[in-house]
Amino acid sequence: MTGFREKVRAWLAANVPGDEELATAKRFQAALHDAGLAGITWPTEYGGQGLTAAEQQIFDQEAAHYDLPTSVFRIGMGMCGPTILDLGTAGQKARYIRPLLRGEEIWCQLFSEPGAGSDVASLQTRAVRDGDSWVVNGQKVWTTVAHLADFGALLARTDPDVPKHQGLTMFLIDMHAPGVTVRPLTDMTGRAPFNEVYFADLRLPAGAVLGQVGGGWPAAVTMLGHERVSIGGFVRIRHDPLAHANLAETARRYGRDRDPVVRVELAKLYAAERALALFNARLRQEAEAGSPPGARGSVAKLAGAQLRQQAVAVAGLIAGPHAIAWDPDDAAGDELALAINQTPSSSIAGGTDQIQRTIIGDRILGLPREPVADRDVPFRELRVGTQRPA
Repeated sequence: MTGFREKVRAWLAANVPGDEELATAKRFQAALHDAGLAGITWPTEYGGQGLTAAEQQIFDQEAAHYDLPTSVFRIGMGMCGPTILDLGTAGQKARYIRPLLRGEEIWCQLFSEPGAGSDVASLQTRAVRDGDSWVVNGQKVWTTVAHLADFGALLARTDPDVPKHQGLTMFLIDMHAPGVTVRPLTDMTGRAPFNEVYFADLRLPAGAVLGQVGGGWPAAVTMLGHERVSIGGFVRIRHDPLAHANLAETARRYGRDRDPVVRVELAKLYAAERALALFNARLRQEAEAGSPPGARGSVAKLAGAQLRQQAVAVAGLIAGPHAIAWDPDDAAGDELALAINQTPSSSIAGGTDQIQRTIIGDRILGLPREPVADRDVPFRELRVGTQRPA
C-alpha cells in the first residue's frame, strides 16, 4: 500500500485546483479518473478501478489534506451510481457509470415531496403507463444540485391501488428533457443548494425503470442505505471550520486554547471524530468483504449529524459573540458562521435523526415496532399530502 499512497499524494499535490467552478470541477474529476483515482472500488468493466476498500481509505486520508472540487458529484458518486451498480441492467451500467465517474454527467436524487418528507412512501408524484412509455406528473423538493444535474433517480407512484410501499417504481430520468422544470431554493445561509423540481407530462421510455416495476421501495431503501453511509462517512475538507483541527486553531486565534473547559471539549470532539472515522472504515471494509452496511448506515448517518452538532457547540464555546458577529474583513468568521448555519441540515438530509433512531431500534436493536395503521391500506384511500380519500 505504500506505493499506492505515494501515487495518491503526488497526484493530488500536482492536480488539485484552487477554485470550485463547475468547469474546473469537471476537468478535475476527469483527470482524477484518468489517473485511476475515481471509482476506486467500482468494477473495472464499467470504468471503476477494481481496487479494495484499503486503497479507498488511503485516498480519503490523503485527499483530506485538500479542498477537492468534487462536491457537485457527491450525489452521483455516493448514491445514484452505487444503486445503479446494485440494481441496473447491463445496458444502464454501461451507459451511465463511466460518464458519472469522469464527471461528464451530474446526478441528483428525486425523492422528497412537499407532502411526503420523512415518510417517503407517501409520495404523490405519478408515473402512468402509456403504451411503451411512462408519463410523469408531480413535484419534488429539497433536491440537491438539481439545477446542475444531467440525470436523476426519480421515485414515483405507479400503482395507487396497493399499499403505499408496494406501488412505487424508480426511474432514471434526463433532467434536460421537456416536462422537467427546476427552481432553486435559497436557504438561511443565503445560498441555493436545493431545488424544487416539477414534472409536467414528462415522457419516459420503458427502459428508464431501475430495478422492477413496483419495486421502487426496495430500490429506495438500497439508495438510502448508500446515502446514509455516504453522508455519515463524508471526509471533512481541509478548511472545514468545524473540524477538530481547525477549531483548535480558532481557539488559539481567540486566546482560548489554555482554557481547561475548551481543552476538554476539544478532546471530546477529537475522540468523536476518530470514532466515527474508524466506524466508517469498518463499514467500508465489511462491504468490500461482501457484507453491505444495511441498517448500520443509519448509525453512521446519525453519528455524523450528532458530531456536527457537537462541533457547533464547541465552536460557540470558543468563538462566543464572534460566531454571530465578525469583522467584514474576517474571512474565517464568515466561514465559521456559514458552517454553523448549514449544520441543522445534517439532521434532516437523508432522513431525520428520528427516522435513523427508528431504523436502529427496529432493525439493529430488535425493539418492538411502532403500530402502523396504514400498512395494508391501498394508497388511494389514504389522507396524505394534498390527497384526500374519496
